[in-house]
Amino acid sequence: MYGWIWRRLPGPTAAKAVQAVLLVAAVIALLLFVVFPRVEPLLPFNEVTTL
Repeated sequence: MYGWIWRRLPGPTAAKAVQAVLLVAAVIALLLFVVFPRVEPLLPFNEVTTL
């Protein structure tokens, strides 16, 4: 999969590296700000018990 992405990115190696870093940062931002907040209410981690 990573090889497929690397081959599809345009430009020389340095430009591909910058684009790959930006792509990873965009995916992480999407997960942190969109996906995880929408999934968090569905997770059972809010039920904390103490002894």
